[in-house]
Amino acid sequence: MANLKEIRNRISSIGSTMQITSAMKMVSAAKLKKATDTITAMRPYSEKLTEIIQNVSSTLEGENSSVYSQVREVKNVLFITVTSNRGLCGGFNANIIKQINVLANTAYQGANIDLLTIGKKGNDILKKTFHVVDNQSSLYDHFDFEHTAVIAEHVMEAFVNEKYDSIQIVYNQFKNAATQNVVTEQFLPLLPIETEATAAASDYIYEPSKEDIIETLIPLSLKTQLFKAIADSVASEHGARMTAMHKATDNAQELRNELKLSYNKARQAAITNEILEIVGGAEALKN
Repeated sequence: MANLKEIRNRISSIGSTMQITSAMKMVSAAKLKKATDTITAMRPYSEKLTEIIQNVSSTLEGENSSVYSQVREVKNVLFITVTSNRGLCGGFNANIIKQINVLANTAYQGANIDLLTIGKKGNDILKKTFHVVDNQSSLYDHFDFEHTAVIAEHVMEAFVNEKYDSIQIVYNQFKNAATQNVVTEQFLPLLPIETEATAAASDYIYEPSKEDIIETLIPLSLKTQLFKAIADSVASEHGARMTAMHKATDNAQELRNELKLSYNKARQAAITNEILEIVGGAEALKN
């Protein structure tokens, strides 16, 4: 009977775990809807604004070129890593950490690498290997454009002051609830892109001057780009956690069913043994 008691305790424990994972799945699903709406509305605006800025910036040359477009030899690199403050979301955080290690050992091998971490999980692991100049994990406590813009301003200032020659954002880009793609996105310097819009940029009429417009819009574009990346990561986190909790619930259900079957078999065997003992005792009395 001790074996039966142990199995009953395990079934009860797994049932409690299922309730927790199922609740976490539903919470993540509710948060995912809001996060998805945000990034769906934000992404086209951010991408189009960035494209316009890059196209128009490419027409500025010499002294009129933007300070944010200066391409220098890459000696000092800043990675803005976007992870989560909480776990239980599958490989969401591990994939970012793996990507940083790959970049450090390949494309940016030999360069001085600093990190600006957003997310406790990534910071706790990466600070053991890399130099973390700032941890902005508290951003998630009040995540909005204003607080994100402050971080972007500090990063932009560091680039203008030539503290860093290249700044990259590494984050999970939301595709759907089950799929998140790790993306390394160049934040600074701005690089021109070759499209039809580049050739048409010279046909624009600027009021005030082209330079004034660019210097006003570029900071806005960069702040929007960082906000979009973090919003993408937030949506990806909820999707990854919802998927992970769904799988955990299914696995717990399967394990509980197996334990119930084992419990029924053990109980049936115990009852059979008791019946055999009673029958055996009755036969002994007859003799």
